[in-house]
Amino acid sequence: MKQIIGIDIGGSTTKICSFDDQGKLLAPLSVKATDPLASFYGAFGTFTQAHGIRLSEIGCVKITGVGSAFVEDTTYGLPTVRLSEFDCIGRGGLYLSGLSDALVVSMGTGTAMVRANGNHFRYLGGTGVGGGTMLGLAKQILNMDNVSHVCALAKGGDLSKIDLRIADMTQKNIIPTLPAETTAANFGKLSDLASPEDKARGIVNLVFETIGMMAVFAARGEQVHDIVLTGRLAEEDAAKEVFRKLSEMFHMNFIIPENAQYGTVIGAALAE
Repeated sequence: MKQIIGIDIGGSTTKICSFDDQGKLLAPLSVKATDPLASFYGAFGTFTQAHGIRLSEIGCVKITGVGSAFVEDTTYGLPTVRLSEFDCIGRGGLYLSGLSDALVVSMGTGTAMVRANGNHFRYLGGTGVGGGTMLGLAKQILNMDNVSHVCALAKGGDLSKIDLRIADMTQKNIIPTLPAETTAANFGKLSDLASPEDKARGIVNLVFETIGMMAVFAARGEQVHDIVLTGRLAEEDAAKEVFRKLSEMFHMNFIIPENAQYGTVIGAALAE
C-alpha cells in the first residue's frame, strides 16, 4: 500500500508526517518559513529524504492549513488533496488521545475548538488569543520573540506581582468553589517592582488561562468532559501547569498527548 503524506501549512510553520505500511507513525517534522510554498516543498523534501521515501512509494499528498491555498493540485506529479483544517484538528486529537468523543483545542497562532465525535467534526469557534498573542506581548514588554524562551523565563516569575486574585479582594472565601489564588484580573495588579520573570509569567498565564476558560465553556455547552490540547503551545511546561490547575478547579479532563504539536497534520494523514 502506498504512503499518504500529510502536510499542515500554517502561518509560520509547516508540519509534515506519514504512516508506514504497518500503520506506524513516522517521526513528524516541522519547517519554519515566511513563504508557504518554500516551507511546503522544504518540508516535503526534508521528510522524504529523512525517511528514505521515494516518489513512487507515495499514493497521495493531503494538505491543510491556511497556506494550503497556495499549493497546486499536484505535488511533483502526485495527487494533492486539500482538507478542512477543522476536520484534521478533530481527527488528529482523537487519534493522539485514543478517545472517540472529545473537545479538541488547537493552540497555534490563534486558537480553534472542534467537537470531535467518531468521524464527525464540528467547528465551535475559537479565539485570537494564542501563540501570536504571547509573542506580540513578549516583543513589546520583554523584547523577546521566542515562545519557548518566554515560557522558560516565566518559570522564575511571581504572579502575585502581576495578577489580581480573589485573595487580594477579600479575606473571606465568598466563592467556595474557587481557590483564593484564582485570577480575578490578568495584569490587574502589575507592580512597578515586577521583574522580567514576573512579566513573562503574567503573559504566559494570561494566554493559557484565556484558552483554558474558553475550552471549559465550550465543553460545558457540548456536555463533554475530555478536552484534548494540541498545537505547539500545548507542549510547553507552563501550559501543563496552568491546565492542571484548571482541571482541578472546573472538574474537566485536560489532556496533552504525546506529539500534541502535530495533531492537525496527523489528522490530515489519517483522512480517508
